[in-house]
Amino acid sequence: MATTGGVLSFVKGIDFSRNDFSGDRFPHELEACTQMTWLKLNRSQLERVPDELSRLTNLEHLQMSRNSLTSVHGELSDLPRLRSVIVRHNNIKTSGIPTDIFRMKDLTIIDFSHNQLREVPPNLEYAKGAIVMNLSYNNIENIPNQVFANLVDLIHVDLSNNKIDMLPPQIRRLTLVQVLLLSNNPMSHFQLKQLPSMKALRVLHMRNTNRTLDNIPPILDDLENLMDVDFAENNLPKVPEALYKLKKLRKLDLSGNKISKIELSDGFWESLETLNLSSNELTVLPEGIIRMTRLQRLYANNNKLTFEGIPSGIGKLIQLTVLHMSHNNLELVPEGLSRCVKLQRLRLDHNRLFTLPEGIHLLPDLAELHLHGNEDLVVPPKPSEKRRALAFYNIDFSLQGQMRMVGQLKSEKEHSSTSSIGSAHKDVVQRKKDFIRRRRHQADENSADKVIKGMTKIAGATAEMKEREREEQENAGSLSKPQNWKAHLERSRNKLDYSDIFEEDVGTSEGLWMWEIDKFYPSLIEPEFHGQFFEADAYLVLNTTVETTGQLKHEIYYWLGEHASLDRAMCAAMHAVGLRNHLNATCRTTREEQNEESVEFLSLFGDEIIYLEGARTTSGFFTVEKKVHKTRLYRVSVNGTAIEMEPVGVSSLSLDPRYAFLLDAEKTIWLWSGKKSRITVANKARLFAERMNKRDRKGAAAIENCSQSQTPEEFWLALTGVSTPPEDPIVEHVPDDFVPERMRLYLVQIGMGFLELPQVELKHGVAKQEMLQTKCVYLLDCSSDVYLWTGKKAGRLLKMAGQRLLTELYKMLQRPEHAEIIRENEGEESTMFRSKFASWDDIIPVDFTRTADSVQRRGADTKIILERDKMKTDLTHLFLERNPPMSSTDSEELLKECNEDLELIEGFVLEGKKFVRLPEQEFGTFYTTDCYVFLCRYAVYGDDDTDLEDEEEAPDEKADDFKCVVYFWQGREASNMGWLHFTFSLQQTFERLFKDKLEVVRMHQQQENHKFLAHFNKKFLIRSGKRRPAKGEKPVPKVELFHMRANGSSLCTRTIQVKAKATSLCSGFCYILHYEPTEEMVDDLEKTWVWIGNESDVNEHTLLQEIAEKMIHQEETSVEIIKEGDEPEEFWERLGGHKRYKTDASFMNYTRLFRCSNEKGYFSVSEKTVDFCQDDLNDDDVMILDNGIIVYLWLGSKASDVEIKLSYKAVNVYTAHLRMKQPDRPRTIMATLKGRETHRFTKCFHAWGNHKNYAVE
Repeated sequence: MATTGGVLSFVKGIDFSRNDFSGDRFPHELEACTQMTWLKLNRSQLERVPDELSRLTNLEHLQMSRNSLTSVHGELSDLPRLRSVIVRHNNIKTSGIPTDIFRMKDLTIIDFSHNQLREVPPNLEYAKGAIVMNLSYNNIENIPNQVFANLVDLIHVDLSNNKIDMLPPQIRRLTLVQVLLLSNNPMSHFQLKQLPSMKALRVLHMRNTNRTLDNIPPILDDLENLMDVDFAENNLPKVPEALYKLKKLRKLDLSGNKISKIELSDGFWESLETLNLSSNELTVLPEGIIRMTRLQRLYANNNKLTFEGIPSGIGKLIQLTVLHMSHNNLELVPEGLSRCVKLQRLRLDHNRLFTLPEGIHLLPDLAELHLHGNEDLVVPPKPSEKRRALAFYNIDFSLQGQMRMVGQLKSEKEHSSTSSIGSAHKDVVQRKKDFIRRRRHQADENSADKVIKGMTKIAGATAEMKEREREEQENAGSLSKPQNWKAHLERSRNKLDYSDIFEEDVGTSEGLWMWEIDKFYPSLIEPEFHGQFFEADAYLVLNTTVETTGQLKHEIYYWLGEHASLDRAMCAAMHAVGLRNHLNATCRTTREEQNEESVEFLSLFGDEIIYLEGARTTSGFFTVEKKVHKTRLYRVSVNGTAIEMEPVGVSSLSLDPRYAFLLDAEKTIWLWSGKKSRITVANKARLFAERMNKRDRKGAAAIENCSQSQTPEEFWLALTGVSTPPEDPIVEHVPDDFVPERMRLYLVQIGMGFLELPQVELKHGVAKQEMLQTKCVYLLDCSSDVYLWTGKKAGRLLKMAGQRLLTELYKMLQRPEHAEIIRENEGEESTMFRSKFASWDDIIPVDFTRTADSVQRRGADTKIILERDKMKTDLTHLFLERNPPMSSTDSEELLKECNEDLELIEGFVLEGKKFVRLPEQEFGTFYTTDCYVFLCRYAVYGDDDTDLEDEEEAPDEKADDFKCVVYFWQGREASNMGWLHFTFSLQQTFERLFKDKLEVVRMHQQQENHKFLAHFNKKFLIRSGKRRPAKGEKPVPKVELFHMRANGSSLCTRTIQVKAKATSLCSGFCYILHYEPTEEMVDDLEKTWVWIGNESDVNEHTLLQEIAEKMIHQEETSVEIIKEGDEPEEFWERLGGHKRYKTDASFMNYTRLFRCSNEKGYFSVSEKTVDFCQDDLNDDDVMILDNGIIVYLWLGSKASDVEIKLSYKAVNVYTAHLRMKQPDRPRTIMATLKGRETHRFTKCFHAWGNHKNYAVE
């Protein structure tokens, strides 16, 4: 307790704002702060004034704002030195204010604003020393005459937002008042006649006080010091004449009146910086406004301004930073507006604008531009800037830059000579930029800080030049003399003064002295302990004798124990030499080791010495003791983009199924996810654990994930110490409205004999790294944890004060049992501490398009990489022409070449768990849920070169050898079990038969190679469902619609079953509609139609009819061929009725599919073949689909944010290139997500269906 009192008694002030002191939670330890002079208790949930304050007799400043106080009786009366009482934003009534506090002679600041006062507190007139009186936002109706009669020293008076109708005439006695705030009071009987006596008045606010031109005295201009005037919301028809003559006026608010015209003469309002004219009836701004060269903020919202009403010379307001002209009748704004080079915020919303000046985009500081509510507005395009293009991951995504990379554009030098128009436009933009730069320089010329900065720069350059000259002279002098390293070492060596180490009488007379090495230095040993040596210590021994000649003879030994540490041994040898030099002796220093002592050494102790185990002294080195790790449990939540770790008790009772938890068990970091927790929170917790492992554990810890349904025994062992799950169920116990307590950041300050603990203001409760200064010490109070952060340059006393205050702060406030004290040093902060600060992350700025291997190979420092080269990208495929479709003649030749060496093909299909031979009538028919195997035998001819004539003469030449290729075909709805059955059964059989002549090729539906497709002669039919219906399945009538389509070549012709509905039709293709009734439906007959689209390929008509007759239709009745527009009613009935369908298939001539990925270690775009399908959409990447009208950016669910951003830039490059190549077909960019594709996207894919579920598969 003595320690506590000793520390707190030196505390001069503490800011306890934003703590929870409701009930009896106020710290009683505060009574020990007997020297405290200021205390802040704002937002502390106080319901009454704490009793402990009555013991703080030295308290001068007290703040208790934003609490629930209803009275301040009792304790405040016991504070005789009180200077300021600030209790704004409470529920205090007049009866709750003690009358005797105003009799304190030192009371200077009185603030009872935002309370429930109905009258002025009694005895307020006795506070004669008051200089600040704030009673605003109450219900006060009148002010007693005695108040202003006695409080004549008032400087700041705020009575705004009350019900005061009249002020007493004694207000004229306030000759020192500088700020008078009376807004939002009736004031109907207050004529302002007393104002001229207030010569020191600087601020006058009378908003909504029933001011008229009659009750504003014309002698108001006598107040020469008036700088801020507010006469808003008073229905004034015009500006009072007295306001024009105020020479020092800087801020004027006349909003909410009925002013229709302002007449400004020369010399008026020259010092004005802020002018608010909003909500008036102005149609024009005064022409004299352009002479207000100091004007920085101009508000003119809700008026009737037009283009003609804005002065054309508004560009002369070069200091203007804010301009608001919303809700007016503007159709244009003057071009001069773009000359206001310091403009930062511009509001032009809800006008009638249809264009803007082109130079608006060149304003360098413009941060806010509001233009909504202008329906016909066309914003001029921004001038292209190469720097902005390069700023995106250091990749130049401009069209010219990318075309130059692929060699489609000439060099910049050649290009500039041929593009005179572009260069002329560039010159115009550059001229505007140069003008704005000069104007900006002109705006800064009159600024004093710029002058001081320039003088400082010149002075710094002069000092730097002198320093450089001095260094050159020293270098010249050093070059003239040869460098002597011994002399340099001697100069830089810190010499020891052995007179401070050894006493004066050492070695001056006959005797024996003995020292032990303790913390690097010799420590004298008492004579009674001579001859006793510890095995882990080192000693110095001096023996001095007197010779016959009377001279002193010295013998110096240093003895090393068998287990002596290296620092002790080295110091013993060094100090032995130092002792010899100190005595000016000529003897040698002799080394003695344990068990090997010399006879001379032993004789000094009577031929016998004693060895003692261990060491008596301590080493001078600091020994680092590993801190004992304590297992901790954190509840994970997400606040916006930040992750919050809330410490909870290490118990199964702390778990909640709605949250994710992080259990830090040192060697293992567990991530536990409740069954109702969000997956995004769990993913962010995983990233946090990775950072914690990397920074705090140096990658030595293991990170384990588990869920509520699958919790391993190791987790329970780490959490509860028992491997079995708890008996009590895990229930929802965290309140739905739970919000973590706001953290508080304290700054430790030390002065001449006192300590202070103010708070650092956290805007919106967010702490930032830049708040921590290297010369300071901070306390971060998170309720559950209290952190002490020490800067590298903090003083020793400041560090000690922080340690003491940390302990006291931890004990002083109520905390949960699992609360901890954590110490952090600058540069070595833990991941948990860093997470308390916004945007304090360990992310290294690297090129995220690279892989981990490439980052290790090239380094992670982007500055070095940017200097060496630019980030690599490959967008070549975006500039290549689309592959033209193969002609029918070429397709037939390719088909013959693929079948030329085919000797045999035999098919198998998986039935159950075995592959059986495929019936001959089913050859070419596939089902989406089945797996097929085709054994193909190919002839292998010799390599001898023969002439073409010889080949023609010997057409029946026999093959020299053969090879076998087994094609495994898997439907897109089939599971991988078919492939497993094949590899463990049929494939092994083939390998035994054909050995090294066998090749196995696995293929998926619609991803077959050309050689395989050629074996079916374009009769490739894919049906939905299973080949054999399941047992017990009730037969139903079949209505099947098949769509024939060839992608890029007739060789890739497939006929695939699609949804049997009219909307599946398209005029550019041919279809087969097949109806097959059940056996019970004896009256119905099987019917097959071949539907010929008007825009379909003629070469497909006969082929589709053959497929319908031989592969689909089973009865002897003929297949009916119908053309588009001649369909019978039965045809539409089988399709569910006649509906609107697609008639345009021109997208087939433009469709292209690109893949965007960074799997190569850099960002690249590659094009899929023309024969692409739905399964080519990779879930890990971003795809670009062009259908001739719209360019889609398809986002896979697992695509990274970096890939998405770079892909968006790439698709803009692609569309810009197409605008040059195909100006008649402009493209629109649209984005789509997996599973949410529109019909305009899916039509580009043959037989679009549901996406595969790889997790189930």
